[in-house]
Amino acid sequence: MNTTVTIRLDSDDKEIIAHYARAKGRSVSDIVREAILNQIEDEYDLKLYRQAIEEYRKNPVSYSLDEVATMLEIEE
Repeated sequence: MNTTVTIRLDSDDKEIIAHYARAKGRSVSDIVREAILNQIEDEYDLKLYRQAIEEYRKNPVSYSLDEVATMLEIEE
């Protein structure tokens, strides 16, 4: 089921987005949807990165690719 979301833009922003969408051969809806989802994904990725760095700082152990392959029993 599709849902409509309304956003308010000033005329300059609207024109920039519309021009970009035309240049890409896509709809404004597609461009806006993708931009929002990318923003959410970027923030989630950054959160995971920060968590991983924090864990590494607490226990700074790292493994080589060969060690990981051996642990996972993967042939290179």
